[in-house]
Amino acid sequence: MQNALFLTIEADPAHDEAAEDACESFAGLVERHSQFVYRVALAVTRNPQDAEDAVQESFLQLYRGGRWTEIKDQRGYLARVAWRMAVRRRKPRTEEQEIDLQIAATGASPEESAMGREQEGWLHTAIDQLPEKLRQPLALAALWELKLVEVAAILGLPEGTVRRRIHTARQMLKRQLGERKAGNHETGK
Repeated sequence: MQNALFLTIEADPAHDEAAEDACESFAGLVERHSQFVYRVALAVTRNPQDAEDAVQESFLQLYRGGRWTEIKDQRGYLARVAWRMAVRRRKPRTEEQEIDLQIAATGASPEESAMGREQEGWLHTAIDQLPEKLRQPLALAALWELKLVEVAAILGLPEGTVRRRIHTARQMLKRQLGERKAGNHETGK
């Protein structure tokens, strides 16, 4: 996340030590999971500003509910909340936003670094062109490293459906990559 996430929690000085501990506990939760929640929101909105807003709304909703200590699977719960908040904010992406996303993606993993910049750009474009029902589970599972159970819970789908959609998306990308390589081989690239 390029801009730091700030969620200020002000404790009333009249509150006791328990209220301070609760604020510290929530601040720790935000610190541990804000990057992850941002990535989930960005996968949906595909806009850094909207993703940051969705993250803020997600944590604010969680804080107002006051039950963050009762959540058993914090990562899964936060992913579902962020997903819902981001879906509400999603807008069609403009060319300027696409350039912003390419700039934001410069912190590449070792696998991405090994890929050529041209192929990486092609892959992102190919993923973006997948039908929404295939792109969403693929982005959550592959790009944001969520388990199938978590992706299924976020999307409200059976785990088998999520597995099939991810498989279909990967097969489509694999076929497109094969066609691209064959086309480059024919032209001598």
